[in-house]
Amino acid sequence: MKKLTSNTVLCMQPVPKTIVSCRDQNGRNNALVVGFAANASLDPVMVMVGIVPSRFSHHMVKETGCFVINLPKKSFQKEYAYLGSKSGRDEDKFAALDLKWEDGKYVNAPILTDCPVSIECSVVDSMLPGTHELFVGKVEAVHVDEEYLDGNGNILWDKMDLM
Repeated sequence: MKKLTSNTVLCMQPVPKTIVSCRDQNGRNNALVVGFAANASLDPVMVMVGIVPSRFSHHMVKETGCFVINLPKKSFQKEYAYLGSKSGRDEDKFAALDLKWEDGKYVNAPILTDCPVSIECSVVDSMLPGTHELFVGKVEAVHVDEEYLDGNGNILWDKMDLM
């Protein structure tokens, strides 16, 4: 028999763990761990991420209208924990972790190259229903490490050791 719980704060856990990377209008990169991420539409392909307005990255996504969703492997746990516990307001997290990155091909945001999947997104809408502003992003490109693609370009999710 199921039992009622009073813990409604985190009633669902997103899988896999998600890192959003972004860049401000002055070219400063930042990345943060995001607890709210989901598919939003199949046609056109869109995703959603939720960012608390007080977070340092919020204004970057709001002003530039773009972000990259990065899906880390379990071997990236140390970096993931750091990105989720430090603020870019206080330090350059890219420098502190010596993160490997490259410029997005379609959006003005960094791609974390140690993550096997990175999804470039352009913001098409946002809303603030509660604690998090939900940014709906049109998927502009999906970058996947070659070893995780089959001969037809399909992603081999079961071969990745994602968090």
